[in-house]
Amino acid sequence: MSAPSPISRLSSALPFWLSLALIPLAAIGAIRGGWTVLLLPIYGWIGVTLLDAAFGQNHGNPDPLTPDGELFWYRLITLIWFPIQFIVLYSLIWYATRADHLGTAEKIGLFFGMGVISGSVGINYSHELMHQKNRVERWLGDLLLATVMYSHFRTEHLLVHHRYVGTPRDAVSARYNEGFHRAFFRVLRDGPGSAWRAETQLLARAGRNPRHRSNPFWRYMLLQAGALALALTLGGWEGVALFLTQAFVAIWQLELVNYIEHYGLTRRHLGEGRYEHVQPRHSWNADHRVSNWLLINLQRHSDHHWKPDRRFPLLQTYVAGEAPQLPFGYPAMTALAMIPPLWRRRMNPRVRDWRRQFYPDIEDWSAYNAGANPMPRGS
Repeated sequence: MSAPSPISRLSSALPFWLSLALIPLAAIGAIRGGWTVLLLPIYGWIGVTLLDAAFGQNHGNPDPLTPDGELFWYRLITLIWFPIQFIVLYSLIWYATRADHLGTAEKIGLFFGMGVISGSVGINYSHELMHQKNRVERWLGDLLLATVMYSHFRTEHLLVHHRYVGTPRDAVSARYNEGFHRAFFRVLRDGPGSAWRAETQLLARAGRNPRHRSNPFWRYMLLQAGALALALTLGGWEGVALFLTQAFVAIWQLELVNYIEHYGLTRRHLGEGRYEHVQPRHSWNADHRVSNWLLINLQRHSDHHWKPDRRFPLLQTYVAGEAPQLPFGYPAMTALAMIPPLWRRRMNPRVRDWRRQFYPDIEDWSAYNAGANPMPRGS
């Protein structure tokens, strides 16, 4: 009998279970209050960034043909995360609304931290799950998104973002010189309608109207209503307010990540609404070791768009000649994105270098910068 490959061992997968360290921090914040309610964001941004600096980068690439059967220990953390997050979220709602030692500011801080869990981990894991073919994983992804009131993200991500990334049709492809705050409100405004149009177009091609039971928006609405109703049952209107606080923080974190993943990167317009195919060069790559452990290799985003159905342990990294590189991992980059002048100073030169490297023949970038190129055909 041949020995199992190294990737199939629990010891190889355990670093990707780093997200579990967030759970005791949430409990400490709830029980002790005070400054400890800030432990979650401190760990998520500052702690992981320092660990990235200490542990460096991982340039290694696993065998992309590794079968699913050898990835059990990697997949398991994404499969068990919904019940973990569900218990933590609703336990905090029940506890915080009855805890006399927690003031209003402490409760807001605690549920800001809960948003770190449901955003940095929950939405990220839902992203991995929604890309899979089996119904159990896709349902778990839907359940996670319902806990942050962002269920339409599945439709927008699968039917719009992956198809139209780097074109004017994709709201989350941040434009060159566009600050995060403007991009954030544009996505909040345009995203739900864009997802609805994508689903209704899909239904129309099947000869069905938008009210057909196969429209996933029915499921989205029911799951989100159930999530809100449970918060109301456990914590009253204060519980609903705390639930919505963590949901907003989670969405804010998701869109921060979306912003940095494709900032300034565009696909060549070939004329008449036709665009070049998606390549690794159309997403920023980062192979910082510890933040990739926490974010289950989301930072190997160039490969994710190149091979969207590739499971996270098998995602490949690229050198600078193949894909643009972020200077830091996502925790540090998202903090930088919150200060647009500093972001532009750091990233705009990299975008200009990327343009010279991959598109030296394009002299006028004004239509790309403004998102004014024609909409892709069929969108």
